[in-house]
Amino acid sequence: MSILSEIKSQIPANVRLVAVSKTQSIEAIQALYGEGQRIFGENKAQELKDKAETLPQDIEWHFIGHLQSNKVKYIAPFIKLIHAVDSLDLLQEINKQALKNGRVIDCLLQFKIAVEETKFGLDWESASQLLAAPILPQLQNIRLVGVMGMGSFTDDEAAVRIEFQTLKSYFERLKSGFFVDQADFKEISMGMSGDYPIAIEEGSTMVRIGTLLFGARRY
Repeated sequence: MSILSEIKSQIPANVRLVAVSKTQSIEAIQALYGEGQRIFGENKAQELKDKAETLPQDIEWHFIGHLQSNKVKYIAPFIKLIHAVDSLDLLQEINKQALKNGRVIDCLLQFKIAVEETKFGLDWESASQLLAAPILPQLQNIRLVGVMGMGSFTDDEAAVRIEFQTLKSYFERLKSGFFVDQADFKEISMGMSGDYPIAIEEGSTMVRIGTLLFGARRY
C-alpha cells in the first residue's frame, strides 16, 4: 500500500486531503497525481502559478499560506480555495482580482488558535468586526465557506486538542450567528502531518498533509 493510500484509508469520507506540495518538484507532484490525488496546497503565489501552468489542469489548487494582497493577482485566475484570510483588506483584494477574472473564489477565515507568536489569524472580536463590515455584502466575487487554524507545534496532544476544539467552537458560533442560511459555510480546515488524527476527531473537514506524503520521496 502506498503512503497516499494508507493515509486516505485513515481519513473518513467526509474529510478531504490537501497534499501540501510547497517546495516539492513537478515530478513529486506528478507522482501523487498519478496515484489519484487531485487537491494540492501551496504557500507561495509565484511558485503556485508556475506549477499550475505546468501540471494537469484538473488539479484543484489551494493556497494555504499567509497571502499578501499584492500576490493575489497571480493566483486569482485558477485558485479554488484560499485557506488563510485574516483581514477585510485581503478579502477586498481577492474580490477585486476574482471580478477581473470573472470568477467567485472560495475563502476560509483564519483564526489564531496556537500559542506561537509566529502564527497569523483572527481572534473572535476581529472576526466579528470583519463580518459586520458594511462593505462585505458588496463583495460578490468571494464566498466565505468556513474556517482554518493551525495547532501549536508541540507534543502536548491535550493542548492541541483544546486548540482544535476552540476552532470548532468558532465555526459553530459563526454558522449560527452569520451563516445560518448558507449551506456553503461548512469547512473546518485543521490538522497537518503531526496532528491530523486529533483534528479529525475534533471535527476537521479538511486536513493539510505534506511531510508524511512527500518525506520518503526523492526526486
